[in-house]
Amino acid sequence: MTPRTEPLRVGERETTWTRYKVPGAFARLVLAPGAGANQRHPFLVRIAEDLAARGVDVTTFDFFYAAAKRRSPDPPALLEACYRAVIERLEAPLFVGGKSMGGRIASQVVAAGAPAVGLVFLGYPLHPPGKPSTLRTAHWPKVGAPSLFVQGTRDPFGGPAELAPHLPRLGAPARVLTVEGGDHSLAVPKRGAPPQAEVDETVRATIVAWMREVLAR
Repeated sequence: MTPRTEPLRVGERETTWTRYKVPGAFARLVLAPGAGANQRHPFLVRIAEDLAARGVDVTTFDFFYAAAKRRSPDPPALLEACYRAVIERLEAPLFVGGKSMGGRIASQVVAAGAPAVGLVFLGYPLHPPGKPSTLRTAHWPKVGAPSLFVQGTRDPFGGPAELAPHLPRLGAPARVLTVEGGDHSLAVPKRGAPPQAEVDETVRATIVAWMREVLAR
């Protein structure tokens, strides 16, 4: 599997996407980067490669602002338009999701009607750091596909315990994989915690098992 990065034109705007195409893949997944990052961020590349090695056809992409090498994210409507354009160019059925903001935007486009069989959140930004009352869940009742949240207990954007009381608001079943000691990027301390490689293996294996379970339904 050799990933291919190609230009992607959406109206008058341009960006790029990368296809980790797998012969005989059992599922297709779109993963978007977090705010301030792009699809070449090591976190996203590693998980895309690892999931592709497990039989998942993965697509990553850059939001328009990242492709233009700007640091500040585009307005929500433009972020959603970019994500929606990627979904429209791929064959269904699709899982969608992403890292932090990328996952949140995925949930917003699904809430607005974009087709998806499931959502994978890698550190969902439940609220801004230090502002637990500023929740990013208003659209959750309209998310009609099952969700998997991979969330670290040290995540300043909201850990598993903070997520739990809000999950019933989702319009479909949700599962949470708790990463003990994990931060917003699922990194664990070097001491007093399982090795990072062991944590990463658990995350990848859980995502794949959950996707298979969703498709089997």
